[in-house]
Amino acid sequence: MATRSAANLEKRRAILDAAIRVFAERGFNHCRVSDIADEAGVAYGLVYHYFKNKDAVLDEVFLERWGLMLEVIEQAQADPELTAREKLAKVATFIVESYGHRPDVMQVVIVEVTRQANTFGRRHWATIQRGHDGIAQIVADAQARGELRPDIPPSFAGIVFYGGIEQILTSWIFGLMPAEPDDRRRAVEHLVETLCGGLDAR
Repeated sequence: MATRSAANLEKRRAILDAAIRVFAERGFNHCRVSDIADEAGVAYGLVYHYFKNKDAVLDEVFLERWGLMLEVIEQAQADPELTAREKLAKVATFIVESYGHRPDVMQVVIVEVTRQANTFGRRHWATIQRGHDGIAQIVADAQARGELRPDIPPSFAGIVFYGGIEQILTSWIFGLMPAEPDDRRRAVEHLVETLCGGLDAR
């Protein structure tokens, strides 16, 4: 039974990874379930054994990555030794290094999920909102400690944080900016400093 379960998980993972490659190369709207099956080297019907449809595959790609990020946010929130800047940097580093390790996954998450935003957002808004609320809470806690200025709504700061991350990743995906390790490190530093320090000359 355990062997069979492990085999099933392995097949499911192979299908998911194949879908990521196909979505990244052709775009979600331009591929079929049969393309995923061909890429995975499995029978067409086996994809439907593990996933209801193509949309369910995209859901899984996003929710898997978003779930990992939520764990990082929760860990950062719970660490009393970290400053707000360090907490935001920890979350931002996870996201940009996810691109460094799996650019195809992040391309699917940023580009393909965004293209399905109307339907996708309706299905998963509560989960998406958890991520926004997590960043807002980091900001609110820091404001309460006097660490960050109190006149910026935490929810707005969260929007700026995610908007900045999304634009950075989009620039890398389309080759508009370099994305080497040093570039990713600097991107985190600049994002956090812009959010927490602002642009006013001191």
